[in-house]
Amino acid sequence: MSAATRILHSQQPFTFARGGQLPALELAYECWGELNAARSNAILIFTGLSPDAHAASSPENPEPGWWEFMLGPGKPLDSERFFVICVNSLGSCKGSTGPASLDPATGQPYRLRFPELSLEDIAAATQRAVSALGIEQLFAVVGPSMGGMTTLAWLQQNPAGARHMISISSAAHAEPFSIAIRSLQREMIVSDPAWQDGAYSDAQWPEHGMRMARKLGMISYRSAGEWRERFGRAPQAHYAPRLFGMNFAVESYLEAAAERFIGAFDPCCYLYLSRAMDRFDAAAGQASLSTALAPVRLESALILGVDSDVLFPAHQQQAIHHALQAQGVNSQLQVLSSVQGHDAFLVDSETFAHAVSDYLQNLTPQELPQK
Repeated sequence: MSAATRILHSQQPFTFARGGQLPALELAYECWGELNAARSNAILIFTGLSPDAHAASSPENPEPGWWEFMLGPGKPLDSERFFVICVNSLGSCKGSTGPASLDPATGQPYRLRFPELSLEDIAAATQRAVSALGIEQLFAVVGPSMGGMTTLAWLQQNPAGARHMISISSAAHAEPFSIAIRSLQREMIVSDPAWQDGAYSDAQWPEHGMRMARKLGMISYRSAGEWRERFGRAPQAHYAPRLFGMNFAVESYLEAAAERFIGAFDPCCYLYLSRAMDRFDAAAGQASLSTALAPVRLESALILGVDSDVLFPAHQQQAIHHALQAQGVNSQLQVLSSVQGHDAFLVDSETFAHAVSDYLQNLTPQELPQK
């Protein structure tokens, strides 16, 4: 974990939406900036599936974070104006309680004994961190990818919990294409002989399954146009030749990405979070998404998408935008042009920083400190 990471030790039992309970839980989080006297300048970030709480560098930890271009002094999520909080998701393996955590009853990792996880659970657990910080209403809640889905779940649980929302490359539910991709990723992991029905050891992880799952994920996170521009048919020069081995630069890129992921993320946590994404539906049990979001009391929202995103295509952001508009929320929709697909919000700094900065600059209230 980052040197700047704090741990909330919540001793209250936590009941999961689909059944099961934990006697207590821990949540890893980091903060940037200062909370003003009115406690009105807080921004909460919900992460995607795999990031930790270290979204950006800080005096406590100068190492770059996963959203370095977006968060910090003078950046779109300006820590000179806002108090920014990023919480590692319940169910993850980056400091928060999850399937890789030790079960106090057995002294062994929970693994498949961990209760079924939902995005509603992540939202409810995260609210414990917000409450522990003494914040009654957030200035804004921000969620990219899975974080955008969790943001909707959180708003449904806390209808007046935030004045503004930024949803990035996300959706109100998963579509068949993204479900199919994640289903194959899960199958790759559980088909690995080292999976052992979740009884793998630290010395023998299902590395092959995780490698294949990560490669498939990387293909879906980017776009064919980017592969064409970035790699073309250039040969690879990083791995030794072998029969049916890697010949092209794009292959070696995927292999390098997979190698970085293996060992860095627990397989069981990956499975739980992946399934939670697929099962989420903000409109479940309601006539429409608009009806499902009717209680939400946002003043405004910025909904961002990318024209080359195949996992969360632009019409899904449009659906959120229209549902909010139907409830009287001042919602802005921008489908940004980027060749970098779903991962554009992580790597296309100029495009995304400009959109988020413009939105927040126009919203910054008088009581917040100015640069």
